[in-house]
Amino acid sequence: MAGNNALYVRRRIANIVALLMSSLATLIGLFFLAWILWETLKQGISALSPTLFTKITAYGEDGGLANAMVGSLMINFIGIAIATPIGVMAGMWLAEYANRSKLGASVRFLNDILLSAPSIVLGLFVYTIVVLPMKNLTDGAITFSGLAGGIALSLIALPVVVRTTDEMLRLVPSTLREAALSLGVPQWKLTMQILVRSARSGIITGVLLALARISGETAPLLFTAFGNNYMSLNPIDKMASLPQVIYQYANDPGEGLHAIAWAGAFVVTMFVLLLSLGSRLLFARSKVSND
Repeated sequence: MAGNNALYVRRRIANIVALLMSSLATLIGLFFLAWILWETLKQGISALSPTLFTKITAYGEDGGLANAMVGSLMINFIGIAIATPIGVMAGMWLAEYANRSKLGASVRFLNDILLSAPSIVLGLFVYTIVVLPMKNLTDGAITFSGLAGGIALSLIALPVVVRTTDEMLRLVPSTLREAALSLGVPQWKLTMQILVRSARSGIITGVLLALARISGETAPLLFTAFGNNYMSLNPIDKMASLPQVIYQYANDPGEGLHAIAWAGAFVVTMFVLLLSLGSRLLFARSKVSND
């Protein structure tokens, strides 16, 4: 009896220690998140005004980030528009047609490598295969463009969409597949009309997470979109983006430009935070509805 009591006490102590350590880790993470948000707001609050959203960067310290915000939205849209259909179809193939094959395992391994590849490497890759070849078509002038930036961001978003789609489809109960196949439903119709619908919220969550992942990328855009001090809506022209302008202004000696850079960083941070929270809420709702 005494031995059972001692074991119970040890387990209680271990449980309390583990709970305290996990709670401490959570509090540390929340502390740094709040610190980052407070610091970006404090440093950029002087530039947070309607001017920030209405004027372009060509006006310098009296300007805003309107062209950079529009450029970021366009480049991110191009990236997600390219990555989503390819990533969803690749994830469907992995989950339903190559789930237990060696080829599927190899593709998952390569996708994991692409998922962890440095973004600057992907930017240089797109610079080599997209930007430089266009140089020969424009009398020797290097043609940076928002389209090239979107392609670079799509390579970053693609493995996120593939992994999420694969995982969400594999979470669908196997009984649903067996019931559909027993009724004579073809595999393609089972995948497209039943499994994808069941995992729809999770797949959308993956797309939103991929969008949050690429929203703050700077390095690939320095080699592809390059930047533009004026408003540009042409995807085959140089295009400004928030991360690129933040990088540019942060290296400028002017204090006014530093404030604009901090304000832009706050806008990007809030955008990513809202996307992440939205994706988590969407996934939580889908999980509850499936249960």
